[in-house]
Amino acid sequence: MKKYIIFVVSFLLVFSLIQVLSGILLTYTYTPDMMEAWNLSPNLTQEVVIKGSHPSLLLTLLIGLISVTIAYFISKKYINKH
Repeated sequence: MKKYIIFVVSFLLVFSLIQVLSGILLTYTYTPDMMEAWNLSPNLTQEVVIKGSHPSLLLTLLIGLISVTIAYFISKKYINKH
């Protein structure tokens, strides 16, 4: 059980680090098209609508945790058979 906890914690740390670094890279390399933004601005409403109530980072981590748990038990079952 101790190996499993270490495996899950290390996986989540690496997974989080990769997510943050990819977000930083995507933000750094993003170049907005200002002419297109100005062309679309007359059609925009003056109201702001915020959608979504669940934090996407927690959902991503949960999916990662579930997938790594499944992978761990599959690999453990495979190793025990051979």
